[in-house]
Amino acid sequence: MSRDFKLPDLGEGVHEGQIIKLLVPEGGSVREDQPLMEVETDKAAVEIPSPHTGRVLRWHVRENQVVNVGDVMVTFGADGETAATATSGAAPAASTGHAAAGAASAPARSTPTPPSAPVRPGGRRRPASPAVRKRART
Repeated sequence: MSRDFKLPDLGEGVHEGQIIKLLVPEGGSVREDQPLMEVETDKAAVEIPSPHTGRVLRWHVRENQVVNVGDVMVTFGADGETAATATSGAAPAASTGHAAAGAASAPARSTPTPPSAPVRPGGRRRPASPAVRKRART
């Protein structure tokens, strides 16, 4: 049985965020509370944990896309489930304007981007705040 996960309310009047990085590939297994994606708002960059244990059947967003609170982000399924079996007989859940329109016009990423934050011990990058990123660009 597949489940959709929507961008949760990130608090303090934040209504949208930009996807910085998807941390689990489509088809990959994920545990509950495992970091799923990094989202940057106008106030902070945060990791969104997985609400379920299972498999990522389909991402409805892409990196650098701006999404609103309540937009469908990802569809989860059981470990043996595939995207084809989850959507058979049902319409895709991501037919909300933002995700569908953005995915069709997504440019191919040809060059790797440099790391935007220092690397912590253990190999994980530490996200920089939006103010730090803006200052680094200038």
